[in-house]
Amino acid sequence: MRRFVVMLGTALASSAPGLANEPVADFVLVDKSDRTLTLYAVGQPIRTITGIQLGDAPVGHKQFEGDERTPEGRYTIHTRNPRSAYRLSLQIDYPNATDRAFAESYGLSPGGDIFIHGQPNRMPVDDRMEGDWTDGCIAVSNAEITLLWDAIEDGTPIEIRP
Repeated sequence: MRRFVVMLGTALASSAPGLANEPVADFVLVDKSDRTLTLYAVGQPIRTITGIQLGDAPVGHKQFEGDERTPEGRYTIHTRNPRSAYRLSLQIDYPNATDRAFAESYGLSPGGDIFIHGQPNRMPVDDRMEGDWTDGCIAVSNAEITLLWDAIEDGTPIEIRP
C-alpha cells in the first residue's frame, strides 16, 4: 500500500511507515472549540487541519444516540472504510465502556458509528458542505481525509477535547 507521510504541511511519499526516518502519526488531537485536528509524531505536531466540521450540536460530549454531538475523551482509530458514503472514513472506537454505562443508566443507547470522514460522495470533489452537519462525526475536506487516510494507521490513539 502506498502511504503519504505528512510532515510540516507537505506530503512525502513512502511505501511503508517510518522509512527513511519519516514520522508517522502516532497520536491525533481534535480540539472542538478551535476546530482543529492535529497529527503528532513522537510528541511533535506534524500537521494541523483547521475548519473541521462537527455534529449538528457541537457543544458537549456525545451521550446518546441521536444527540448529534461529537464525543469527547480518549479513543482509538479503530478501522477504516474505503467504501464509505463519504470520500473515505476512519472509525473512532466510540462508545467505550464508560459511555455505554452512562447511556444504559438512562435506558438509552450511546450511539456509535463515529468517524473522521470527508464530504458526502454526492458532492463535487472540491466542494465542502457549510457549517456543522454530521450526526456526531468529524468531517474534513476530501483532500484532507486523503492525507489523514495515508498518515493514520488503525490503532492510533485520538483525544477529542471540548
